[in-house]
Amino acid sequence: MRRLLLLFFILSVCGVAAFGQTPTPTPTPAGQVVLPDDLKGVPDVAPDFKSHDMTLPDLGRVGVDVTKEHPLTLAEALRMALDNSKDIEIARKTSSMAEFDLKAARGVYEPKLAGQTYYERSTAPNVSIFSNNPKTTQGTIVANAGITGFIPSFGTMLSGTFNNSRVTTDNPISILSPQYMSSLNFSVTQPLLRGLRFDAQRRGIEIAKRNVELTDTQFLSRTIDTITSVEKAYWDLMFALRNLQVQRDGVRIAKAQYEHNKRLVNEGQLAPIDIVAAETQVANFEQAVYDALNAVNVSENVLKNLIAPTRTDAIWGEAILPIESVEQTVPGTTLTDAIDSALKDRPELAIIGTQLAINKIDQRYHRELKKPQVDLIASYGTAGVGGSQNPNFSTSFPTACNIDPTSPACAQQQANLALLTGNPFRGIFNNRYPTYHVGISFSIPLFGNKTEGALLGKTKVDAERLETQREQIEQAIQVEVRNAMQAVRSGEARLRAAAIARENSEKQYASEQRKLDEGQSDIYRVLERQTAFIAAKSVELKARTDLNKAIVDLRRATGNSLKANNITPSK
Repeated sequence: MRRLLLLFFILSVCGVAAFGQTPTPTPTPAGQVVLPDDLKGVPDVAPDFKSHDMTLPDLGRVGVDVTKEHPLTLAEALRMALDNSKDIEIARKTSSMAEFDLKAARGVYEPKLAGQTYYERSTAPNVSIFSNNPKTTQGTIVANAGITGFIPSFGTMLSGTFNNSRVTTDNPISILSPQYMSSLNFSVTQPLLRGLRFDAQRRGIEIAKRNVELTDTQFLSRTIDTITSVEKAYWDLMFALRNLQVQRDGVRIAKAQYEHNKRLVNEGQLAPIDIVAAETQVANFEQAVYDALNAVNVSENVLKNLIAPTRTDAIWGEAILPIESVEQTVPGTTLTDAIDSALKDRPELAIIGTQLAINKIDQRYHRELKKPQVDLIASYGTAGVGGSQNPNFSTSFPTACNIDPTSPACAQQQANLALLTGNPFRGIFNNRYPTYHVGISFSIPLFGNKTEGALLGKTKVDAERLETQREQIEQAIQVEVRNAMQAVRSGEARLRAAAIARENSEKQYASEQRKLDEGQSDIYRVLERQTAFIAAKSVELKARTDLNKAIVDLRRATGNSLKANNITPSK
């Protein structure tokens, strides 16, 4: 026994001596820099900060008066977006421009009236032996008009002209002064090979028609994209608002737990340090409230940007309140039906189909240009002349009537002069001076028109490219439909699992609280269950929102966004 006491005394003395000694520093590895504990010149981080305020600061949103609520259904949001969307307005204008292009292309076949009228006076030296005048002065008034028309189906060009002139002259060899000349002419040019069934004008009209279809389809595609964006933004805002409420509930629960812990401390059931843990929980939940508030602000601005007509509209200062039921019906469709619907209704395939139709038009045009140019040309014209006898003509030259007024030659001369003088239209309507013209004009490439052959080959290769692109789009659509259907199914499963997790988390939190009151648990486990319960509520809300957005994506993937929302797009 004495030995044990002696041994204990020796060990105690050694321990006290060791405690009083300065410990030997651990050797520093070579190359390692050791910073001193006191960094001179570097201030402490908020050394005097103390938090005593347990109330939340202002929870307002920038530029929004939360007292001015704007209840909004999904249908109203879609209507406002379709009325005010800048993207849709741009697509609408583009479609309208294409319609004007079609009108312009058709205008090439409009009848055209052309003409000219002028007065001309000219003086020329005399170079004829039949006149003694040193010079000749002539005055001319011209009034001509013509009309050109087309028969588009056969490439036929029709034209008619009506020419008139009045000429006065002091030339003694001219029988009439003033002299009136009128003529009426008709002509037709009919392609027999190239241009008979198709030509550049008809090609332009057909392409303009397809461009109208193309812009209409692009307008439809833009409408679907807008609907999809609005629906997603609507559900995002609903989630953000509901999640904000969940986080506020978390602050309320944490504060209640804080007060509960204070009572337990006063009753001696908890240590004072447990109040600090509850207070920290309140602060953490308050941070989550502000994060959720920021998410509300961002989501609301995204939706407002889609539905507001201008940046100064009153809706920017209002608090949007989505009132649509969060329980959306899941489309009941099979994968085969969904893919068939997508391949029939997706605008991307309609666009590629229109591009293939334009390609066929180009192929037809280049085949037509490879043909020889052979045209039938026919014309008919009739003319008339009239006026008054030139007084200088009879006095300057001997005539049959000057020699023998009773001779048959004089009678014939008088008859001919009677035909010339008077109204020129008489000769036109009497078909006195007709002209007929019929012929063929041709232009045949000697080596097969290599230029058009190359262009035709290029359009054929382009058609193959478009077909490959369509197959690529069809496969991409199939993948998109599959993914969208899988997302819906997964969303339903996640929502079910999240609901179960939220229910169980709530039960576990309540059970842990009862254990704490009975002294069978500690505050840290309670706070852990509390955090898990609030997180589970947010996860359930997120799962519901993700399911609704997955339904939106499935409708877009199958091309049913318009039908599902009872929307008929109008330009």
